[in-house]
Amino acid sequence: MMLFDIGANLTHSDFSHDLADVLERAHAAGILQMSVTGASLEGSQNAVALSSRHDNLFATVGVHPHHAEEINDESLQVLAALAASDRVVAIGETGLDYFRDFTPRDQQRRAFEAQLALAAEIGKPLFLHERDAADDFVAILKAYRDRIGSVVVHCFTGDAHALTRYLDLDCHIGITGWICDERRGNHLHGLIQNIPSNRLMIETDAPYLLPRTLKPKPKHRRCEPAHLVEICGFVATLLNKPYAQVAAETTQTAQDFFRL
Repeated sequence: MMLFDIGANLTHSDFSHDLADVLERAHAAGILQMSVTGASLEGSQNAVALSSRHDNLFATVGVHPHHAEEINDESLQVLAALAASDRVVAIGETGLDYFRDFTPRDQQRRAFEAQLALAAEIGKPLFLHERDAADDFVAILKAYRDRIGSVVVHCFTGDAHALTRYLDLDCHIGITGWICDERRGNHLHGLIQNIPSNRLMIETDAPYLLPRTLKPKPKHRRCEPAHLVEICGFVATLLNKPYAQVAAETTQTAQDFFRL
């Protein structure tokens, strides 16, 4: 069965030496399509360039809260120009991250709002990040929700209250290998039952979040798109559904979400 990895950081330096092999392994594993995440201005430019060279790759363009200082009138114009490409399927990765606080929170909020306004203006879906910031995240998103289309909260790791609020805002939910981590992902095992099948998507967030359930365990910690097979299988077990059904449902949901 074919899979869609909705979030892979393929322009990350961890893939600089063997990206062709990574893409070949993904193809062999049945990864039909991938969205290359843009998390900074340079990263967004690189994501668009990479996706333009591969028919099965698409891109998001945006600035992660860790790089919120990049957002200004000029950079927003650059993002808008990039978003005009038919290879760009969403605005993001943008949002709030109060776990690491690499940039001041007020700066994060301003950057988040600016990119929500951009998405509303150009009419493309949103690829969002939230960690330890659900209250502010919901308040800001709610103010723009009726002006924007499809929204995914990617790499969801939150609690039941956060999930309920995101679903109430008609958001899709992206699940990563975090759910395979027995140290910190067990709470997601029950929560995933509450995500409607037409709102659930899966992703690797490669090179991060290598599924800890992989056997044999890799000698390295780098995650890559081929590992989406493990995530899909783990999710299927939790949902008590056949692997093929979860693969088909999540792929169709992703293609509908990104308008492919």
